Amino acid sequence: MSGTTTASAAPRGRGTGAGANRWVVLVVLCVSLLLVAVDATVLHVAVPAVTEDLRPGAMELLWIVDAYPLVCASLLILFGTLGDRVGRRRVLLLGYALFGVASGAAALADTPQVLIAARALLGVGGAMIMPATLSILRQVFPDRRERALAIGVWSAVAAVGAAVGPLLGGFLLEHFWWGSVFLVNIPLMLVSLPVGRILLPESKGDGNGPWDVVGALLAAVGLFAAVLGVKRLGGGAPVGSVGTVLPLLAGAALLVVFVRRQRRRAHPLIDLRTFARPAFSTSVGCIVLAMLALVGLELIAAQYLQLVLGLSPLETGLRLLPLTFAAMAAGLAGARMLRRFGPRRMVCSGFCLTAAAVVSLTAMGGEDNAPLLLAGFVLLGFGLETTLFGAYESMLSEAPPQQAGGAAAIGETSYQLGAGIGIALLGSVMNAAYAPGTAGVPGVPAAASSAASHSLGEAYEVADRLGGPAGAALRHAARHAFVHGLHVTLLVSAGLLLVGAAMALRLPRAMQCETAVEVPAPREAVESRASGLKV
Repeated sequence: MSGTTTASAAPRGRGTGAGANRWVVLVVLCVSLLLVAVDATVLHVAVPAVTEDLRPGAMELLWIVDAYPLVCASLLILFGTLGDRVGRRRVLLLGYALFGVASGAAALADTPQVLIAARALLGVGGAMIMPATLSILRQVFPDRRERALAIGVWSAVAAVGAAVGPLLGGFLLEHFWWGSVFLVNIPLMLVSLPVGRILLPESKGDGNGPWDVVGALLAAVGLFAAVLGVKRLGGGAPVGSVGTVLPLLAGAALLVVFVRRQRRRAHPLIDLRTFARPAFSTSVGCIVLAMLALVGLELIAAQYLQLVLGLSPLETGLRLLPLTFAAMAAGLAGARMLRRFGPRRMVCSGFCLTAAAVVSLTAMGGEDNAPLLLAGFVLLGFGLETTLFGAYESMLSEAPPQQAGGAAAIGETSYQLGAGIGIALLGSVMNAAYAPGTAGVPGVPAAASSAASHSLGEAYEVADRLGGPAGAALRHAARHAFVHGLHVTLLVSAGLLLVGAAMALRLPRAMQCETAVEVPAPREAVESRASGLKV
């Protein structure tokens, strides 16, 4: 059903936002996405201020940072499928309200526990908003050509939000207290609620059968446990520790039960037969692989810029901005590229371009090479966004319109899981390549070498404590080992990207925009045609 929109896709209730109104709807949806994307990264720069004010323990600080993405990722399928049943606009507006309330609670939190709870509630609101924006977009733009352009704008806004978060947080912290990074959400939500209520169309799926509450909870708890285990791996927890293995096993078991339950039900939350369509399953796999290969590199690149090249956090952010601008350009040009090249060549070329950018960055050494970094980051941003755009658009167009919320949730969940697995996998590769370089440094005790093998930051601390020739030798060895580890990680990432390019060969050659099979149109679809709407 690639690129088709049948009569069953006609939304119920309010109209589809015909004519110019649908572009106004796109603006409202993009503002919603911008808030969620900004909030995912805005806290990062505020962590030191939060630590100084609230004095959280190590575990509490970890939960302050991770509560939002962890809860959001685990509830995407629950709220995405709920929107298909009760109305996507209704879920989105409730998400707005929760996001505003949680932002106020986070801004005024006076204990770590209150802040953790507020961040978790923000995750609930984010899980309501994210799949709803994409599924409403799917309904408002039934024509695939226009939808491709809308998804390009949507994805460009997501790239802007990820980059603006740290910059906005830094600006607010310079002028206000740390709670202002949350408080800024409230006036925007107060505007978004009435505007969304007036302008956004309501739509839902076919509504056949009851909503599977047990299945939704199985998916939520299973994803929570799986993402928790992956995050612990990415945070450096031992692979064989109970705190890592138990969540991973529990999550896998619950998700297996969820899949078996969906196969048995007459009206499942997610029609798993959709995965039998090569375009849908391949698109999901490409999203996971793209994020798996690259998200860990962003963290490693930030460490390289700060710890190896000695750039400040602000300078590091500015060096990474070209990546964001290139991603924005790819998103805005995505619709035209998709029409010209088709999903297969677009996604495959995006993977290959990104792999070439990653390989070019292996020329980085211990000295600053600004032109190389600029060129590499521009190619990286453009190639990655080209890949993700083509994969998201193909996935969303392939899914049945009545299951748009579930499809959007699957895409966002794939993104989150790929990111988490990527941090764990590439972090492990980096550590394995880095650690041997700190051993056997002349004049450095074995205990100091062991501590230095954990990270470059710890190696610098150990070197400062040692001082003298031994400290200088350890600093030099650790710096050299980090650059070597970065090169190894880049090559592994490039290999994963080439696997993604091969996987993308299963996507359709051309962007199909015509309905292959005519279906009898219900009364509401006939009325829509009479009004000049495409169905």
